[in-house]
Amino acid sequence: MDNEQQSDSGRAARQRLSKFRFQVPKDRAQLRDNSKNAFSLTTETKAPARTADYVTVKTGLHQRLLDLLNEPRYVGASDEQLEETVREFVRVVLDTEDLPLNAAEQIQLADDLREETLGVGPLAPLLGDPAVTDILVNRFDQVYIERFGRLEAIDVRFRDNEHLIRIIQRIAARVGRRIDESSPMVDARLADGSRVNATLPPVTIDGPTLSIRRFGKRRLRQDDLVRLNMFSPAMREFMHWMVESRNNIVVAGGTGAGKSTFLGALCEAIPASERIVTIEDAAELLLDQVHVVRMETRPANLEGSGRIGARELVINALRMRPDRIIVGEVRGGEALDMLQAMNTGHDGSLTTVHANSPRDAVSRLETMVLMAGVDLPSRAIREQIASAVDLIISVRRYDDGVRRVESISELTGMEELTPQLQEIFAFRQRGRRDRQIIGSFEPTGIVPRRVHALREQGYDIPLELFRPVAEA
Repeated sequence: MDNEQQSDSGRAARQRLSKFRFQVPKDRAQLRDNSKNAFSLTTETKAPARTADYVTVKTGLHQRLLDLLNEPRYVGASDEQLEETVREFVRVVLDTEDLPLNAAEQIQLADDLREETLGVGPLAPLLGDPAVTDILVNRFDQVYIERFGRLEAIDVRFRDNEHLIRIIQRIAARVGRRIDESSPMVDARLADGSRVNATLPPVTIDGPTLSIRRFGKRRLRQDDLVRLNMFSPAMREFMHWMVESRNNIVVAGGTGAGKSTFLGALCEAIPASERIVTIEDAAELLLDQVHVVRMETRPANLEGSGRIGARELVINALRMRPDRIIVGEVRGGEALDMLQAMNTGHDGSLTTVHANSPRDAVSRLETMVLMAGVDLPSRAIREQIASAVDLIISVRRYDDGVRRVESISELTGMEELTPQLQEIFAFRQRGRRDRQIIGSFEPTGIVPRRVHALREQGYDIPLELFRPVAEA
């Protein structure tokens, strides 16, 4: 009797449960495998693969979004308007279309579409990594980065060449530059100040390339560079005196040696009361001073006209009543106008050149003066260099990845046909500890002639800065 009552109560419970309809989320639902009976054991439940679905959905929506933004009403729209359009597009799509995406993927979709349409696409995570200093795209499917001084290949890729070209053109357009088959090279910058160079075929045979040199989230100051062992506190104090007292300084170094970062740190010593004019191919310098006029070169337009080079800007800067002229990098004939400015009352000017040593920097300046197309004898050019430039600071990226000031030298004049250099500070390598180079920054014991002159003018520059370590 008891068994029959239990059977009746169980049957009644099953009947009540059968009236309910449970709504199981699609991504949690599983189809029954009829090949197995109720006693079959399942040892593994596979999570649904979302990678292929997500990529497919994003690619389709991205193309639809690009078609939308190509409409005439969005031509000339600001970044803020375009970003709002992207957000509204994603919201409508998620509300009205049944996409095979979970909640996390829907959030990621909005961020990815915004970055693909308005930003740098798949490179966005790399730009968010403070350890990454260089991003090098050789092809749409081959990307390298430099992290902690070492190059490494990473698993980041663009969909195809057209995708990479679209990102490059967007970067160039934001700073008023263009890049296409008729003008297949461009120098530009990102909103955070990162330097960008891009090329298109036929200049690069295997496809578009993109190189991004990053400068970090904030400008590195002199304190930071001392902490990073780029130079010593004594060198810092000496350079501060030299900049403040309006000496003309040339920073020399190879590609990636840290010339621009070092130049920005040098400018900290410029008094806030002075008017500064900066001239760059792509505006990168961030200065503390308020009274700053920033000038930037411009390439030729589609008709091949309208180009404004560094030389024209240097000549124009002389008419702007500058206290200091800072040229981001001297590359050609503007070297002549820069030297003339230094020799005609515009003391305290600063610039950088590509050279491997102070002696090479003098030779490079001589070569670039000749590029101005002025027929000057070699002796006249060297005399002008020796008269105009007070200090040459050589920076170098060592093979352990650390950027250091290799040498600080003073130009003291001419001896026959040779400009004379005397080294004031130098980095002396002692050995290695694993991969790291061991060494120290040392004064050579020579007191610069400029220091003697400044002390006579009342500058309290301590001579202990120049005393060799063994004597200190």
